[in-house]
Amino acid sequence: MKKYHVYGIGAALVDKEFEVEDSFFAHESIQKGIMTLVDGESQDTLLHRLMDKFGLKKRAGGGSAANSIYAISQFGGNTFFSCKVANDEFGDYFVQELGDLNIHTNLGNDREEGVTGKCLVMVSPDAERTMLSYLGISETLSKSEIDVEALKDSEYLYLEGYQVTSDSGREACIFAREIAKDNGVKTSITLSDPAMVQFFRGGLQDMIGDGVDLLFANDVEAKEWAGTDTVEDAIEELKKISKQIVVTCGSEGAQLFDGENNISIAPHNVKAVDSNGAGDMFAGAFLYAVSSGHDFETAGNLASLAAATTVSHFGPRLTPDQHEDIKANVIK
Repeated sequence: MKKYHVYGIGAALVDKEFEVEDSFFAHESIQKGIMTLVDGESQDTLLHRLMDKFGLKKRAGGGSAANSIYAISQFGGNTFFSCKVANDEFGDYFVQELGDLNIHTNLGNDREEGVTGKCLVMVSPDAERTMLSYLGISETLSKSEIDVEALKDSEYLYLEGYQVTSDSGREACIFAREIAKDNGVKTSITLSDPAMVQFFRGGLQDMIGDGVDLLFANDVEAKEWAGTDTVEDAIEELKKISKQIVVTCGSEGAQLFDGENNISIAPHNVKAVDSNGAGDMFAGAFLYAVSSGHDFETAGNLASLAAATTVSHFGPRLTPDQHEDIKANVIK
């Protein structure tokens, strides 16, 4: 049995969440519903406007793969996370938010000078999240942050599609995927965001290489990748690059392909207030389940309940007690 259930690679960011009106996006020329990369000065300017107009709703540890790794650890999985934060206050906060339960990292007490990445998360009345991210030092994540021995001793490697925007981050993911392939570690990847598929498809193809074991996408990303109008057709196209597939469909549940069969996962009817982190939670819960020996249907049911719980409150992460309750409801 391997030491780690999942080895993740991703951006280390601190989220600042705001409740905003839809008119704000038009006023600031922000495209709703996607993640946009900005420079530090632009982010600071917008941050001041958000603080003045709406006030800060919540600060939380963030980063897509980081959220998934956190969820896996809280469900009981052992994890390793490769990332990069600076030796500033935000870096200290990010590490603190990871907690001391089941997460090992490459981070030591000798973090570099610089600025830790931040993400402005704007939640509109329909619970949709729109993000403006400044990666800071996280943009320089590279092969140097990969712990090869820890990766070899993992059941799954989990690659964050957002890494495609960084030359060194993309190279680190390709490097890790090759190590995983050579050492019998299953590789999983998330497409992360429609903008990644639309504008960085070639880089994602490089990260995927000759195929992965498990691919995560939401319905918009899946159809954008496949150039289809339906999730069902998109899954057929995605089979060309992944042995197994998970496509989340928001309030309509999820569609899975376990390598042999298509499986539908029912949604949970909740009042959605914040979709930030829902996909991260779904992936984290799912990876916890499959890396612990559960079948796809069980994994999908756990992930569906976890994601529904996440969207019903502000912030991308749940408390330890919430993880335990969700697990107890699905895994007997």
